[in-house]
Amino acid sequence: MQRIGRVMRIREGKLEEYRRLHAAVWPEVLAALARAGIRNYTIYHHGGLLFSTMEYIGDDYVADRERLLADPAMQRWNALTGPCLEPLDGPAGAAWPSMDELFHMD
Repeated sequence: MQRIGRVMRIREGKLEEYRRLHAAVWPEVLAALARAGIRNYTIYHHGGLLFSTMEYIGDDYVADRERLLADPAMQRWNALTGPCLEPLDGPAGAAWPSMDELFHMD
């Protein structure tokens, strides 16, 4: 199992829309995430930043992520949520940058 932490900025004025979307995540999106080996997925907000944590239980995160992003439900979902997000660095629409894990306690 691999723990993954990522960070992204929420666009000004988009937090409530992002909250509304995540209050009712589509079942087909949840199923696609599960098929990609993603478990225990959480998104936090603080001061205009979104932090996500997840556990990946597969064998090839890059390949599973590519399949996930190619899933039609995920593409429709990302079309709605993507405009709410602003990368911390890099081009617009870039994937959530990963964070380095410094500490973990089970």
